[in-house]
Amino acid sequence: MATLPEAFQETIRIRPSAVALRTVGGIQEITWAEYGRRVHSIAQGLAALGIGHGDTVGIMLTNRPEFHLVDTAVLHLGATPFSIYNTSSPEQIEYLFKDAANTVVITEQVFLPAIRAADTAVSTTIVVDGAAGDAMTLADLEQAPAPEGFDFEASWRAVQPDDLAILIYTSGTTGPPKGVEISHRNVVACGLASRPIIKPTFDDRVISYLPAAHIAERVFSHLINMVFGTQVTTVPDPREVAAALPEVRPTIFFGVPRVWQKIRAGIEARLAEETSPVKQKLATWALGAGAASAAAYVDGRQQGPIGRIQHALADRLILQKVRAALGMDDLRSAISGASAIPPTVLQFFLGLGIPVLEGWGMSETTCVGTMNTAEDFRLGSVGKPLTGVEVKVADDGELLIRGAVVMRGYRNMPEKTAETIDADGWLATGDIATIDADGFVTIVDRKKELIISEAGKNMSPTNIENTMKAASSLIGQVAAIGDDKPYISALVVLDPDAAAARAKMLDMPDADVATLSTHPSVVEEVTAAIRNGNGRLSRVEQIKRFTILPVAWDLGGEELTPTMKLRRKPISAKYADEIAALYDDTPGDRVVDLR
Repeated sequence: MATLPEAFQETIRIRPSAVALRTVGGIQEITWAEYGRRVHSIAQGLAALGIGHGDTVGIMLTNRPEFHLVDTAVLHLGATPFSIYNTSSPEQIEYLFKDAANTVVITEQVFLPAIRAADTAVSTTIVVDGAAGDAMTLADLEQAPAPEGFDFEASWRAVQPDDLAILIYTSGTTGPPKGVEISHRNVVACGLASRPIIKPTFDDRVISYLPAAHIAERVFSHLINMVFGTQVTTVPDPREVAAALPEVRPTIFFGVPRVWQKIRAGIEARLAEETSPVKQKLATWALGAGAASAAAYVDGRQQGPIGRIQHALADRLILQKVRAALGMDDLRSAISGASAIPPTVLQFFLGLGIPVLEGWGMSETTCVGTMNTAEDFRLGSVGKPLTGVEVKVADDGELLIRGAVVMRGYRNMPEKTAETIDADGWLATGDIATIDADGFVTIVDRKKELIISEAGKNMSPTNIENTMKAASSLIGQVAAIGDDKPYISALVVLDPDAAAARAKMLDMPDADVATLSTHPSVVEEVTAAIRNGNGRLSRVEQIKRFTILPVAWDLGGEELTPTMKLRRKPISAKYADEIAALYDDTPGDRVVDLR
């Protein structure tokens, strides 16, 4: 297998009658044979529009089977599909489409106003969910006659390993988004390198819920489906993924850290709401037995016979039922990535009997570069390099990586490409990291985001922030402040779901985040969590003052990228007054002082 179309066609040959794509509840199911037929029809229709080898096609869709159909069809033409975030503004769409130079976009009716408001070279808009004015429907595209001389098989067989397979645009936290160009060779190398860890099979089930503009979504649902024949269930609203898990019962599941944190918070909330003292006590005991077993495993020591018996009993009576209720009883490969996850969250799931393997990667490395394995992992690290991948640390602590998974380069940015990948093929990741004697990589933070205090102390804001978020499910986001300051302070944002649960407990079901941000019980709980988190940090890293903001931060908004990374510069500008108060002699009522 050298290209994605080649892998896809082989999967169709082997599994024609199996279900390849579906929606929750099986309302829509598409077999591999039907998948293949529709890809042929869509590719033929796109060819009639003039799309061919080397062209680009924009995609702005929610997670639905049609995404897989059109993306795969574009690949069969030797063209390059690229997705943009559904939160993109007309200005962002204009920048991305001009950089990609696409003349065709495939979308849904809800996104048409933003696309039409952008000044682009798009000449054809295709809508997948019905008729919409002058836009072409997907049904019309599939029924279009083949252009003269079009040969579908010859088209996909002409695709070469070095052709561009994926164009992924970065979040743009430090400047304009960069178009990461990933070849078929890169994708195949990524699949082969991660296969011994994930061990995908034809019988595996995965959930597609992250934005298709996210490299992890591309790899862990779309590409794994094409290459290894896994079944994909699409969930259009990522907030519904927890509800979809029991119906799908995935065998492979990739979750960004916030997903794992929310699942944990949901379990803790259910336990807190249990009205039967006996059931609550039994559940608490079982979770404690699981936690003790996980702690022993992490420490590399054997539990005593009593501990082993208690854990086995707890698993049989409670923990396996929790896994089943979550829809994770068949889960074989549980993965966390995209950003750092608190080790306490990983240890919690290990105690449940769900070992979540943390990995590291970026768009520029075709998603995965290092990963822990079930047989060889170290909590707090992102594992060891995958097969065929080399890593080392530069003199300034930056992680460098080399291998067949490294991107082809940045689109239309030769100088930036040369700056990022040196003559020997080493990619500068922008992450500060350490590599221990056993080869485990630990990410410290982004190179450009390290806090340097007034006293010259270098600190990782991500470490501080994750420590606080791990201390309470009520804390949704934390922005650590302290660059050139005498101490660390923080902006705290409540988690909307956890805040809603607290509102019910406080007999204030209609209270919004703004109201709850000043409620004494909420402030007290957050203060206790910050104190608890401080106890896990060195003195200079501890948060001395914080304020709870009366707002929520939305994905793709001013404060958070669609991949849940903090937009630190916009945050500093937008909340300049709140930050100033954290260092004022008379800070005001909203500032909590822990000094």
